[in-house]
Amino acid sequence: MKALVYTGPETLTYRDVPEPGPGDGELLIRVESVGICGSDMHAYLGHDERRPAPLILGHEAAGVIAAGPRKGHRVTINPLVTCGACPACLAGRDNLCPSRQIISMPPREGAFAEWLAMPETNLVAMPDHVTPDQAALAEPIACGWHAVRLGLARLATGHSPRGLVIGGGAIGLGAALSLAAQGVADVTMLEPSAPRRRYLELHCDQKVLAPDALDSDALFDIVIDGVGYEATRAQASSLARPGGVIMHIGLGAASGGLDIRRMTLQEITFIGTYTYTAEDFRQTAAAMFDGRLGALDWTQTRRLSEGARAFADIRRGVVDAPKVILRPG
Repeated sequence: MKALVYTGPETLTYRDVPEPGPGDGELLIRVESVGICGSDMHAYLGHDERRPAPLILGHEAAGVIAAGPRKGHRVTINPLVTCGACPACLAGRDNLCPSRQIISMPPREGAFAEWLAMPETNLVAMPDHVTPDQAALAEPIACGWHAVRLGLARLATGHSPRGLVIGGGAIGLGAALSLAAQGVADVTMLEPSAPRRRYLELHCDQKVLAPDALDSDALFDIVIDGVGYEATRAQASSLARPGGVIMHIGLGAASGGLDIRRMTLQEITFIGTYTYTAEDFRQTAAAMFDGRLGALDWTQTRRLSEGARAFADIRRGVVDAPKVILRPG
């Protein structure tokens, strides 16, 4: 089969690789759409030791089951594989399973390929009116859905909460859409790129500001950092309302930025969030399929064979859409 293989920093090669062999309980999926994630970009730049070359990246995928009783069924793919039997899994916090694996990290190759083997339990059927490009957005949106669910459960405001999302990529946009879908009516996004701000306003109906354009006295009940650098953490800890909550999704840098003194004096909660539970993924897919997360038309599509150019364009900052989708074949 053909696959887009990460072979070293800023190097991707479209080449023939062996087809995957499904293991026990797994099905073979013909990949139809797969998104480029920020974590794929980190690996591409050589910044992720968890993803050593050579490796097939990509974990935001949708496709068609190729064999067995469900042959021909269209599915979106939860890429997080867990044991199902540890205390975390049994408690419904399977994203914290100590033996968790995610495709695009060894030992599991990713979805920038024509074929992918996945446990049947990780497949969510998608209805006929949903396209593979739309269904591939379930994974990045589920990250925001999970963060919003955890944050709102911790928050006690006594008033209608205000939400702030830092970062206008797919993770940030998914978080903003999830805030609205889970009952937060007042949501603001911060995004430094002017073309990206225009795109989010015109195509995604979002209120988007430059990071330095907020009112000096603006405070928010729930702040979601979808970027994860020192500067965004500093902004998050300055903009959270007393008693508010910061939900940290981004993995840009490992440390720095938080104003621990202010967070302590104002009882601001900081929660790191990793991916989503299987239930979060199913809830996200259901919300997508019934229209609660909008038109899901904020993607740009390229051929998988053009993937190296797509990564380079994202690196150069010339892609306005929050998500680039690659199509094998």
